[in-house]
Amino acid sequence: MSAKKTALTVLSAALLVPAMLVQASTAPARAATTPPAADGKGRPGQAPAAPAPPPSMSTVGGARLGQPGTQVNLLPGAPALPANLTGRSWIVADAETGEVLAAHNAHWRLPPASTMKMLFADTVLPALPKDQVHHVTGQDMDGVGPGSSLVGVKEDHDYSVHDLWLGVFLRSGNDAVHVLSAMNGGVEKTVKDMQAHAEELQALDTHVISPDGYDAPEQVSSAYDLTLIARSGLQKQDFREYCGTAQAKFPGVQEAGKPREFFEIQNTNRLMTGAGGIAPYKGIAGVKNGNTTMAGSTFTGAAQRGDKKLLVTVMNPEHGGLNSVYQETADLFDWGFAAAGKVKPVGELVPPKSADTRPFGSPAKSHENTPVADGPPASGGGLGTALGIAGGALAVVAGGAYVVNRRWPRGRRGQGS
Repeated sequence: MSAKKTALTVLSAALLVPAMLVQASTAPARAATTPPAADGKGRPGQAPAAPAPPPSMSTVGGARLGQPGTQVNLLPGAPALPANLTGRSWIVADAETGEVLAAHNAHWRLPPASTMKMLFADTVLPALPKDQVHHVTGQDMDGVGPGSSLVGVKEDHDYSVHDLWLGVFLRSGNDAVHVLSAMNGGVEKTVKDMQAHAEELQALDTHVISPDGYDAPEQVSSAYDLTLIARSGLQKQDFREYCGTAQAKFPGVQEAGKPREFFEIQNTNRLMTGAGGIAPYKGIAGVKNGNTTMAGSTFTGAAQRGDKKLLVTVMNPEHGGLNSVYQETADLFDWGFAAAGKVKPVGELVPPKSADTRPFGSPAKSHENTPVADGPPASGGGLGTALGIAGGALAVVAGGAYVVNRRWPRGRRGQGS
């Protein structure tokens, strides 16, 4: 079954060489902008107090990233940051060099919701060949929480690993996550694998309780960590394929002697599909959205414009409904593309503990052993391809396999606090 309705890319780019440094600016933590309470939990017309970030946080990636409030170094000609940002935590980073262009409470440990599925995928994808077929049992889906997002996996039906990953990325299906976890040796083992992988990536704010991101006490991550995790995942061809798929067919009812039924599934990433009245973002390349009671709305996205690729993570905007996380992400993408070369980085996305930090070191491979280029890619790879928006619909300008040339900073290792 073809799953590639939409293919997206993260392309190679040159290291930013910042211009002359000007005075750094550090904005204080934003005042609460929560609308007045309407649920009887506060006095009428009075907004509940917004939680404050910790006074000090992890300094992985640089001391500025451990400070509360907005961190940005604007050089002459740099655009101002978007007004009315309400996310409790956010970050804008260069997807290849790892330079953090601006951040707000980057290391605040917050519930991640389904953005935790990026870590699940980056951990488990290499272990399961995509053509492997699994017969689902009732036990496989034990522990799927009430109210979970589901893709529609059914007991006593067969699914390929490829099908299940489509269910994870497009529909954020907790049922698909639990089946893949069972195939990986069980939820408990998968959680341990994910925690070990987070520590290898130096995503030290992350504490994994469930593989699907379902609300659980002490399950946390941060905008910084989610961005690190997304950057790692985007090194893998299959990860890029799944997070860059807008819609696909998913297996339905399976009856003996009859053709298998299929039904359409669409990606819940509104910046990709334009659902909910959000305009599709030109150049969007995923990665994952989430929403739960504890986490609010969360989103990590990758986008490219010309030869520049950015990663943006926004966690828990304080008002604006389900669309606010996408609107604030789009605003930060616009700012980041306009600000490229006009800001001095406030930190960096650190390499994994085991990474070769020489220029063009050896990044990870997918389970298909598809190499990630260490230099100029082979011809015919579709490089230079951008995501086009035609008539309001996503359109692929050119096909091919896409790579990320990841540049690790030399001799700099993050230290958790």
